[in-house]
Amino acid sequence: MRIWRTDLPTELDPFERRILQVLQEDASMPTARLGEMVGLSSSPCWRRVDRLEKEGVITRRVALVDRQKIGLNAHIFAQIKLNAHGRANLDEFAAAIRSFPEVLEAYVLMGVFDFMLRIVAADIEAYERFFFTRLSKLPGVQEINSTVALSQVKATTALPIP
Repeated sequence: MRIWRTDLPTELDPFERRILQVLQEDASMPTARLGEMVGLSSSPCWRRVDRLEKEGVITRRVALVDRQKIGLNAHIFAQIKLNAHGRANLDEFAAAIRSFPEVLEAYVLMGVFDFMLRIVAADIEAYERFFFTRLSKLPGVQEINSTVALSQVKATTALPIP
């Protein structure tokens, strides 16, 4: 498992930068409309989008779902510390975490804790069940520090395109 990326940044021209900005707001936009917004005709715009996808700059296009509208009202951040045996098997722990649909994001950390997870659940009771039946039972877990988010001040998936 590769935990960090060593890829060199892709060279982007001003049109590609604008394409990325617009697509981050609405990836379902037809190529003709996207081209109008960035100042290109449809074919050159499509070629640029195709190149960005092939080079992995655009990794996928998805629908963003409002978690609360589908009943996922608890938003938790969990910091996990592994014991020495667990740290020797980071790949195994990471694979287990990837299999949990409740875990939306997972990061390897440098510092007191080894992992930071962003988790959603229907409510605190559902998180408690997940915590005791699955998360805390993973091999190598020494400590879990859970923090419940009360409200969300900002949420975006759009990266600042330089």
